[in-house]
Amino acid sequence: MKLKITLINRKHNIFWFIILFAFLQSCNITKYLEEDEYLLNNYTIDVDSKVISKEEYKNYVKQKPNKRIFGWKFYLSVYNLSGKTKDNGFNRWLKRIGEAPVIYDPDLTDHTTQQLELLLYNKGYFNAEVSDITIINNKKAKVQYTIKCMAPYTIHNIDYFFEDGKLGRFVMNDSVPALLKVGDQFDVDVLQQERVRIETILRNNGYFNFTDDFIYYEIDSSLKNSQVDVLLGIRNFPIKDASGQVMQTRHSVYTVRNVYIKTDYDILGKSMDKEKAESLKDTLLYDGVYVISNVDSNIRPGVVTQKNYIAPGGIYNAKRVQRTYRNLTALSAYRLVDIKFSEVDSETNQLDCEIKMLPATKQAFTGGIEGTNSAGNIGFAGNINYQHRNLFGGSEKFDITFKGAIETLRESEVPDFGTMQEVGVEMRVNVPKFLLPFKTEQFIRRFNPQTNVDLAFNYQKRPDYTRSTFRSGFGYKWKGNGFLTHTVYPFETSLIYTPYVSDDFADWLEGTYLYYSYQPHFITNQRYSLVFNNQKVNKSSDFQYLRFSVESAGILMYGLYSMLGSTDNDAAIQLFGVEYAQYFKSDIEFRHYDYLDEGISLVYRTFIGAAIPYHNSTAIPFEKQYFAGGANSIRAWRVKNLGPGSFYSEDVSEYPNQTADLKLEANVEYRFKLFWKLEAAFFLDVGNIWSLSSDDDREGAQFNIKSFYKEFAVGTGFGTRFDFNFFIFRFDVGVPLVDPVYPEGERWLPGNTGVYWDDLTFNIAIGYPF
Repeated sequence: MKLKITLINRKHNIFWFIILFAFLQSCNITKYLEEDEYLLNNYTIDVDSKVISKEEYKNYVKQKPNKRIFGWKFYLSVYNLSGKTKDNGFNRWLKRIGEAPVIYDPDLTDHTTQQLELLLYNKGYFNAEVSDITIINNKKAKVQYTIKCMAPYTIHNIDYFFEDGKLGRFVMNDSVPALLKVGDQFDVDVLQQERVRIETILRNNGYFNFTDDFIYYEIDSSLKNSQVDVLLGIRNFPIKDASGQVMQTRHSVYTVRNVYIKTDYDILGKSMDKEKAESLKDTLLYDGVYVISNVDSNIRPGVVTQKNYIAPGGIYNAKRVQRTYRNLTALSAYRLVDIKFSEVDSETNQLDCEIKMLPATKQAFTGGIEGTNSAGNIGFAGNINYQHRNLFGGSEKFDITFKGAIETLRESEVPDFGTMQEVGVEMRVNVPKFLLPFKTEQFIRRFNPQTNVDLAFNYQKRPDYTRSTFRSGFGYKWKGNGFLTHTVYPFETSLIYTPYVSDDFADWLEGTYLYYSYQPHFITNQRYSLVFNNQKVNKSSDFQYLRFSVESAGILMYGLYSMLGSTDNDAAIQLFGVEYAQYFKSDIEFRHYDYLDEGISLVYRTFIGAAIPYHNSTAIPFEKQYFAGGANSIRAWRVKNLGPGSFYSEDVSEYPNQTADLKLEANVEYRFKLFWKLEAAFFLDVGNIWSLSSDDDREGAQFNIKSFYKEFAVGTGFGTRFDFNFFIFRFDVGVPLVDPVYPEGERWLPGNTGVYWDDLTFNIAIGYPF
């Protein structure tokens, strides 16, 4: 059995040409070096302690070798393709997308040794020893750094000295979360973190002009037994007297005198002359705050004041200022918010707060054409959107979108299976508060919630069936502490109606478990989701993403029918001739993004989800079931062509509707930038779906706790991605390695049936898979 791999097609694709030739060039990556030059090939750091991570040591290395992709200096190999003799446009392009050789520099090695010594000293290793040795072989240099940490210094005693005794009361009263503790290892980073913590405490208690520059440390390391005494002191505030001499005085506690919120700042201050602008001002004292707006302003004063945390008469609090800024910038009616404080005079220690709010464009029409990717089915979609950012004068955002789409269906192995055509309309009203029958002002200020009201209609036409969906929902969304976002929909309804099913597809469904999933049904559900995301905007640093959701359908309908006494018989209960669905569903997804180097990252993903029908439902509605395969799942299989379990049927290739109640999936993707806008990735996908219902008549589809792990499908592959900033075009080639449809012992394809060209799955998609 042979697997034919073609790297260069008939069109001599330049991408594969560069890859192949660069690989050949990598055999001699030092051939363009001068006689006295050596390529920095690698470096190692040997440490006798694991207290400090190797990653932290690497941040202090001043000269690092050329980047590698799976051990191959690809970028250097591309650079070397340019040669040294010809200076033409193509060679300059190769140099630009490649990476010049890193020439070993002994001065940078010495500098690295000094920086490592400084790092260790700052971490409490005052007697640490750092040495380096360079090994030269075949024009390549390898630097070995050896670190002997010795015993770290610990904190023996902590003393405080406050020139202003009032500051001491704030600091010492909040000493429980202090970062400096007796017995801990000495660490300069912890000292700085403690300075920031104390600054935060004081600025949240009225000390407007206080910064961490007033905090200093004195360290006494003359003690025995590798210990230090730490003195933390806070200086007074410097001022100049009438003669110009600098005097030290106590830090002042500031109170807020007045708060001015200018809700139409651009209109009042920039769009017209000053005299005319003054005539249009309307000042209103609302909730103790002066709201200055245009006389015909459409925003209600209470909308902005209920988002405000800065109270007149109260002491200055930096945390409240940050919350106010967060709340006001979330209002859709405004595109810019600026908060400034000014001292009233030098005697009263009072501040006036001015909040300038620049209104956003009130109404807008947008439209466009975009590529679509629904589980690997590629197509095009067009939409026209109307948006009003202040519908009722309370910064309510109203959206209505008309859309249409057409997608090629790659689910089936039948040639020219057809296309999916879709039209729909979606409406949403977003209100920047909780719509509840009781007061929620404090909750609004703290968590910045919003209420969503949704209404949508969608019509979808496929070769095997047509489907109409009506959906409405009422829910809440708010930011929790830190990186959390909560979404609750206490009421959501959907009516799914299938007016047409082809005769062949109806015959295929008849008598099967899936038959119930395609029947018209009515869904009333409640759902909750929690999202944790600690990604830093515009920063390529490691982060995690976690999403948990839970959904329940049919509880309200069942309760209503129970009160009416209509749940006694065994027949399914209907509403207007349509059965309502009853099920419980929950899933969790976790991702970890690990940035290994510039342009190189490793991404992990796991997904677990399950849905269980009960009472009025025999099966989960098909739009709520799980499937595997496709561009965003296990890419070595077409969408809905994998599982459940080890199930296999000859008819599956014609109507690929392999869905089920349980899904387990894990993915690993190694991403790296090639050149220009081109990126690439190697990936490994593992997972499958299973049925949890005993009524499912598909052989091998049932989940068995003792043997499910034997039915995991495994696929690998390679992909390219074109990053055009506003969208990413992706092409992945999936190769099946383990196929659960084969008998046990024969599922490892390379060692049994083999992998053929026809077994490869080509996925075209928009955006990253995760």
